[in-house]
Amino acid sequence: MYINETHIGFYAVVAIIGLFAGMLVDWMNKRLPEYKKVFSKEIFTEYFADFKPNYILMLITSAIYVALLYFYGIHNTIIANLNLIKYMILTPMLLSAFIIDFKLQIIPNRLNLTIFEVGLVFAFLYGLSDVSITINLALGAVTGAGIFLAITLIGGAIYGKEAMGFGDVKLMGAIGLFFGFQKIIAVTLVAFLLGAVISIILLATKIKKMDEYIPFGPFIVLGAFINIFTPFIIIKNVLFEIFSLGLYHG
Repeated sequence: MYINETHIGFYAVVAIIGLFAGMLVDWMNKRLPEYKKVFSKEIFTEYFADFKPNYILMLITSAIYVALLYFYGIHNTIIANLNLIKYMILTPMLLSAFIIDFKLQIIPNRLNLTIFEVGLVFAFLYGLSDVSITINLALGAVTGAGIFLAITLIGGAIYGKEAMGFGDVKLMGAIGLFFGFQKIIAVTLVAFLLGAVISIILLATKIKKMDEYIPFGPFIVLGAFINIFTPFIIIKNVLFEIFSLGLYHG
């Protein structure tokens, strides 16, 4: 039996891998804020002995993995499968950034650095077949970090405090290596739209107060996932419609 030209057996395997990836995310969320190594012998002595798995997180991660397989499929060469592979590796790190920033209002440097390092590897692999892709990914990193750094510096100059955390700047630079120039701009715009709408709702419902900090990392992660699963042309047309107040028709 095939689903979207991929044998159902692959979906079963990927779903199981996703469950283990969800366990890894749960472990990362405990270790990274404590500045401890993720991959150590303690994963066996502590996690499996005393740490209760987050089954909801495991199921969410598994569902994302299955969706990635459905959306990107399996192809005959490693290069052709790079999009699927890179997003399967990026997913646990994005989920960890979402949860840690939501709970603690920080994005650990080790997490951002790991995303960046993995991104460099994939940029190199893409360059083996087409160096223009690598250049585009590098521009994505510079653009993502540059936009948020500018916002941080300008906001600090105007309001006397950080408008955006430097963890967000580093995260955008790191994931820019996965998305490239055009897509990282789309991630940025989608993140700001989501941030504006959700923040207004939180303030209107008095869940958050005006002087309370609302972490932006989760909006970046949501913007990234939307760009992973939505064709760029659709996102571009929707963004043009919104920012042109309906005057643009793609």
